Amino acid sequence: MKLLNEVKVIIGGSAGTLASIFVIPFDIMKNRMQMNGAGSTGASYNTFREIIANEGIFAPFKGLSAGILKQALYTTTRLGMYTWLSHKIKSDDGNSPGFATNVVLGMTSELCGAFVSTPAELVLVRMTTDGRLPPNERRNYKHVVNALRRIYREEGSLTLWRGAVPTMGRAMAFNAGQLASYSQAQEMLMKKFDLNKGFLLHLFSSMITELIITTASMPVDTVKTRLQSMKSINGKPEYRGSLDVLLRIKKNEGILAFWKGFIPCYFRLVPYAVLTYLFLEQMDAAYYKHILSKT
Repeated sequence: MKLLNEVKVIIGGSAGTLASIFVIPFDIMKNRMQMNGAGSTGASYNTFREIIANEGIFAPFKGLSAGILKQALYTTTRLGMYTWLSHKIKSDDGNSPGFATNVVLGMTSELCGAFVSTPAELVLVRMTTDGRLPPNERRNYKHVVNALRRIYREEGSLTLWRGAVPTMGRAMAFNAGQLASYSQAQEMLMKKFDLNKGFLLHLFSSMITELIITTASMPVDTVKTRLQSMKSINGKPEYRGSLDVLLRIKKNEGILAFWKGFIPCYFRLVPYAVLTYLFLEQMDAAYYKHILSKT
């Protein structure tokens, strides 16, 4: 028996959400490094050590509630939209969508997922970068719900979608990089190393794919992080928009500044992809065994 589309969405969203719990420390390192200004040379290890030393052993999990909400919204929206669009197209002409159509559907679904999850993404950035500010300037959000309420009340509803454009741009870069590299990486590994489909093939393919995705998406991600964490100075926002962030980083910090946080970003994506795969397999197996076998 096949899994229902609704069940696929729920299982896929749950697997991605569970995996996100384990990679939050990489988020906080990446975001902190992206916020470092000109002249900063902090390495990933030093950043992590400073976070522990200054903020306590649980500091790497600041923003956990926001990370969970972000992933739940992003993954379920993306999968749900893709499933719905595929079904609508298939039901009209009786045929499954072709490759080009699937690419368009994938891009559209990524954009929808990124837009819907932007408020949680904004909270995640703020919560993970709060500790780098002087105590009197920190926002001190208690959890994601508290943060969303305060942002809405203190800064207005539109602020919740600050950085939506670069967030969606990053999602498209992820999707394009994955489409362009994952299947090719699998094909290369199967031919060169005689790997069969399974965990090892997924692991090594993910490592290659995530390297490409990280390289391609980091500039947009850095712009997004700066936008979402900025404060108003004398009533004026620190940046006027994405282009202003882009030009000021290039001018004041140099082109390589767009790849600050590259290492924690990469080492977040690889375990996330692997853990999602493992959780997905186990949840699929459990559903088949405990639910479908009894119906």
